[in-house]
Amino acid sequence: MANERFAGLLYILLGLMLIICPVFSSILLSISIGLALICLGIAAISKGILFSEEFNNAYSYLSMIIGFISLILGMIFIFFFNALTVLGSLQFYIIGIIMMVYGLMGMFYLVGKHKISSIIILILGILTVIFATFLASQPVLIAILIGVALLVEGVFVLVIDRSVKLIEKYE
Repeated sequence: MANERFAGLLYILLGLMLIICPVFSSILLSISIGLALICLGIAAISKGILFSEEFNNAYSYLSMIIGFISLILGMIFIFFFNALTVLGSLQFYIIGIIMMVYGLMGMFYLVGKHKISSIIILILGILTVIFATFLASQPVLIAILIGVALLVEGVFVLVIDRSVKLIEKYE
């Protein structure tokens, strides 16, 4: 249970960090998008590892694959600042698609409250793809959307941790 509590708090901390810290220049923008993707990657990989016994192994493996893809894309944005100009608004489509796949995976493989958080992440991914043209002119919003997704994930992990403790207490 301590691992789940730590993961939930980590998700919330990373989500708040992404929401609170807006970006003002193109280099900082590229770095922040990279950091947002790295945060999403860390969260996905840790969720795949921490919950591998609790959920279907296919979900854990897919979660870790999505996490590694996010980490690689995050590194590209951090270390190749011109990736921002080369990819243009494609970055928002990439991030939206990653969020949609992550949400769909949760809908198919998870149960209960985890499925609800997956639906919310799927909706945020769909919104990211829909608003990709608007996000190209206001790229700070992508970090905020990923921050909201991490906050949702963290809150649900903490709520499930508490509910499991209550159930164990009364058994």
